[in-house]
Amino acid sequence: MSVRVQDRGRLRAVTLANGESNFLTLEMCRAIVDAIEEAETDRGIGAILLEAEGRVFSGGIDLDEAADPDNTDHGFLHHKLFSISDRISKPLVAAVHGAALAEGMALVANAHVAVAAQGTSFGLTEIRAGLFPFAGFEALSRAIGERRATELALTGRIFAAPEALQMGLVHEVAPAFEYDDRAQDIAAKLAYSSPEAVHRGLEFVHKRRSLSALDAGTLGLKLRAGLFRGEDFREGWKAVREQRPAKWPSLEGH
Repeated sequence: MSVRVQDRGRLRAVTLANGESNFLTLEMCRAIVDAIEEAETDRGIGAILLEAEGRVFSGGIDLDEAADPDNTDHGFLHHKLFSISDRISKPLVAAVHGAALAEGMALVANAHVAVAAQGTSFGLTEIRAGLFPFAGFEALSRAIGERRATELALTGRIFAAPEALQMGLVHEVAPAFEYDDRAQDIAAKLAYSSPEAVHRGLEFVHKRRSLSALDAGTLGLKLRAGLFRGEDFREGWKAVREQRPAKWPSLEGH
């Protein structure tokens, strides 16, 4: 199977395993979407870790397959995958190594948190094949800014992990021998955070994009008030005062 899914307690690990370059076939795209969407509806899952085997994180979509005129649904499927973070209320963490090119870079931009290994390279290389990163451009634009995303999409240049960190595409760069452990540690902590706070926080992040500044502020106040009234906040504030780990009521039984 080119995508492996394993639940580690409240953490769902989704692993790309399609050879050395991890080109994203349609089968893989469907499997990644299904794994993440299933995690979204599973109350026993608190966060998702996207990682990869092989030489690189991902070299992008399988162009031979995508160019096949019989594959009429690939455009919709690619858009669904490369906009996945717009529809989920659970944190998505990416552990990136080797290279994340073309749509592989769009997967990184979709992650709420991304950790890269030292020596990883990045690039929106679609232009080299006469294409443009339409499906992932919105996520890329939000991650690094529209002007930067446009420059990278037009030039197709390859850049290294320090620049990816500087532009905000990744949040941390770690040695190759520990980047995956670091990403798993972050994802595991998120998985056991207050589900109520995480859900309301990501709901705010998603909804505010289509609102005016005034309406976004109103929404923030509403969601904030809901958290103040919740049992998780009462337990969390008590745990902070008592200097102990919180035992989130909304996690009971999961």
